[in-house]
Amino acid sequence: MGQEIGKAHFSEAEFKRFGDCLRDETQRLARAIRESRCSSEGPITGIELEAWLVDAHMNPAPRNAEFLAALDDRMACPELARFNVEFNTHPLGLKAAVLSELHAALEGIWTKAGQTAESLGIHLLAVGILPTVREAVLNLSHMSAMNRFRALNEQIFEARQRQPLKLEISGHEHLASLHDDVMLEAAATSFQIHLQVPQDSVPRYYNAAILASAPVVGVAANSPFLFGKDLWAETRIPLFEQAVDAGGFQGASRGPLHRVSFGTGYAQHSIAEVFEENLDHFPVLLPIASDTPPDQFGHLRLHNGTIWRWNRAVVGFDPNSTPHVRIEHRVIPAGPSLVDMIANAALFYGLAESFATRGLEREIPFALAKDNFYQAARHGLNASVAWPSGDKRRLGAWLLDELLPEAEAGLRRLRLDEADICRYLGIIERRAVSGRTGSEWQRRFIARHPKDFTALTREYLNLQRTGEPVHQWPL
Repeated sequence: MGQEIGKAHFSEAEFKRFGDCLRDETQRLARAIRESRCSSEGPITGIELEAWLVDAHMNPAPRNAEFLAALDDRMACPELARFNVEFNTHPLGLKAAVLSELHAALEGIWTKAGQTAESLGIHLLAVGILPTVREAVLNLSHMSAMNRFRALNEQIFEARQRQPLKLEISGHEHLASLHDDVMLEAAATSFQIHLQVPQDSVPRYYNAAILASAPVVGVAANSPFLFGKDLWAETRIPLFEQAVDAGGFQGASRGPLHRVSFGTGYAQHSIAEVFEENLDHFPVLLPIASDTPPDQFGHLRLHNGTIWRWNRAVVGFDPNSTPHVRIEHRVIPAGPSLVDMIANAALFYGLAESFATRGLEREIPFALAKDNFYQAARHGLNASVAWPSGDKRRLGAWLLDELLPEAEAGLRRLRLDEADICRYLGIIERRAVSGRTGSEWQRRFIARHPKDFTALTREYLNLQRTGEPVHQWPL
């Protein structure tokens, strides 16, 4: 959940003190990993779901403070914009009936939240990009009332020498725009998976998550439209990368490293390499001093929260206070239905387990994994991707022929419930066979009802409420 801070403006002395603490904590974490003092627990998982509040006209409803007060659930919190909220689940062991348990947990809070929204005369919706969102509403007057968000906006633009953000995406159509704050980020909402594994396994699973990103984002694609333009199958990817476009030292957004990215490579020897890269290449944005002991890594965790790799290493703590490093898989959009999202998670868990066991990073260069990811985000199941042989093939066929069997084997290795494996991977299989991702359903609707994004969003909401997977949604 988002960490609040006390203020939004900082002195040079605060930046220096924070930097000194960050350097010390980064060294401490590397030493703890090297000396095997991090957690051996796992696999353990949890999920986050970001969602929209919409009004009767299917436009964003900036009422998250009122909504969260009425919901009164500590597993829900505000997001960047006043029309976005986030829901979380408790950690669960990745075993047995965990897929059904995650589904039930998500359904429980989603049902309660939906009823709360309805009581306020608004609706709750899970979609990667709200089809009706207009650029004009993405402004600071609709930013949630948290110092963290105001400070982030201020520091991003300070790093950019006050230059506006340039949004430019070429897909089925072309979109170009300039924006004067970070609120573009609020147009992108996701379904995030956390995966904790024993410390010695973290680098392998981090690399496996990177490799799984292309097939997962392609089959989960649910964000084709932005500001009335038909762009990528998963337009959330280029949108978020450009929405907080500030890079590393000596270059701001023109530098070689960016705050939102696919990363720069696999973990070679230790997951500590990722945090060392954070220290060496990214200026501090939020220099809030932590009064916790250095071994709580308060400065490191806050700094890490301002760098958004699509697969992010996150420091946390077990219930007994032992530190761990877990993987946050961020490529999946919100929606279309709850069962679709759990199916996407099942595919990720299975592929991550299979790829980590196989050591697939030895066969696929990072540059190829990265290219596959952006091809899949742009073209969905029709993407042309490369595998160890180097041959190009259509992502949908690759899923059906090779990846689904790999994922199934991975879930069985984790000893997940057989009925759950069949149910949730079966949804992925039928989605791949039909080609009916959330993105494709939206595009087909607009093909029949040109530019009627209000009707699209209303029908999407109605079908989401049925709980049926998107491949069964009628047009």
